[in-house]
Amino acid sequence: MIKKSSQMREEIRSSMRGGNGDVALIHMLEKDEMAGKARLAARMLIPVGGSIGEHVHDPEAEIYLIVSGVAEINDNGTVHTLKAGDIVFTSTGEFHSVSNAGNETLEIIGVVIE
Repeated sequence: MIKKSSQMREEIRSSMRGGNGDVALIHMLEKDEMAGKARLAARMLIPVGGSIGEHVHDPEAEIYLIVSGVAEINDNGTVHTLKAGDIVFTSTGEFHSVSNAGNETLEIIGVVIE
C-alpha cells in the first residue's frame, strides 16, 4: 500500500489527554489499514506551549519519534529533554506525557502498538 500525504486525515484534539492547547494529528495510516498490528500511526504537531497530558498505556505500548523541535518528556516520573532523532518507547503499564519545550512547533511521529 502507498498513501500520499494528501490522502491522510487530519484531526485536531483540544487539551489532548488533559494537556494544553490544540494538537494536530495527521493520521498516516488508519487502524483498519494496519492489519491489527497498531491502533495509531500519526504525525503529531504540538504548538509552542502545548502538551499531551500524562497517560498510561495499558494494554498497549507507544513509540514517539521526535521529528523536529524540542520535547520535554515525562517518562514514568523522570523528565527528559529530547530533540530531533530521539525516540521514546512507553511499554504496557507505563506512563508518559510530552510538552513542547521549544520556540517552534514540536513534530512527533506516534505509533500505538496493540
